[in-house]
Formats: sequence, C-alpha cells, structure tokens
Amino acid sequence: MAGVGARPLSVRLTSLVLAVTAAVVVVDQLAKRWALAALADGPIPVLGPLRLNLTYNRAAAFGLGGNIVPLLAVMAAGIVVVAVARGAAEGRRGVAVSLGLLLGGALGNIVDRLVREPGLLRGAVVDFIDVGFWPVFNLADCAITLGCVALVVLSGRPARATPLTGEERS
Repeated sequence: MAGVGARPLSVRLTSLVLAVTAAVVVVDQLAKRWALAALADGPIPVLGPLRLNLTYNRAAAFGLGGNIVPLLAVMAAGIVVVAVARGAAEGRRGVAVSLGLLLGGALGNIVDRLVREPGLLRGAVVDFIDVGFWPVFNLADCAITLGCVALVVLSGRPARATPLTGEERS
C-alpha cells in the first residue's frame, strides 16, 4: 500500500525517465569534452582493435543522409516528447529506464548538432569509440542502442502487477 504523500506511479516513472535522460546527456557531453581535449593529437589504442579516435560526424547515423540531418534532428526531438509521455503511461520501470537511455542518447547528439559548427541542427557530432570494423560512435549512440534493445526485449515480456497495488512493473 502506498504511504501518505507517495507520488503516483506515473509521476515516479516520468521522473525516472527524466533522471536517466539527464544522466546520459551529462555523461555523454563530459565524455565528448574529454575526447576533444585528449584525442586532438591522435588516437589512443585501448585493447586489440578498440581505440579512442576523434572524428566528427556531419551526416546522420553511420555517416549516412547528410542532407536530411536537420529533419532527422527535429524528428528526434519530437520522438523525445512522445517517448516521455509513453514512459509515463506505460507503467513499467524497465521501459522508463529504456526510454531514458534512448532519449538521453538522442538529446546528447542533438546538443552536438546545436552547439557545434555550423550550428542550428547542422553541427557535427563528436564520435570517438573506434572498434575498427564498425563506424566510430559515442556514448550517446551506445545509450540509444541499449535503450532500443531493451525496449525490444521488454516488449516481449508481459507487465507484472505488484501484489497490493495492482500497478504494473517490469
């Protein structure tokens, strides 16, 4: 039974989505700031084919769709709004965390599009994780991927009801 003054589940889940989103954006932007300073003189080998290698992606995902990047950025912002509303309505913590990862990653890359030259949704995204056989990516891309995979996994699982409240959880 919920205690006196307990927030409704939808408010708690929306807060969780927003907290995960904010954490992803902050960590992503700090990592990109570090990469800009530490990798300016060249790549740093890590282990096997993994290296940290500063690149700038002026196109969309994996260097594709250069001319439609502003449209993609605006669409991503719209998805952010819809996903936050869906996270509150879904009633599942796992979905809320997944949406927070997805939204944080999208916003992390949108921040780059806004603040890097030439700006106004046309700036380059800072990428720096190079595995050798895949396009170079960043932590925002990792969060997007993890969020999408988790949403797919969770979509195949039914929500469970908590014993006393009947609220769904995952």
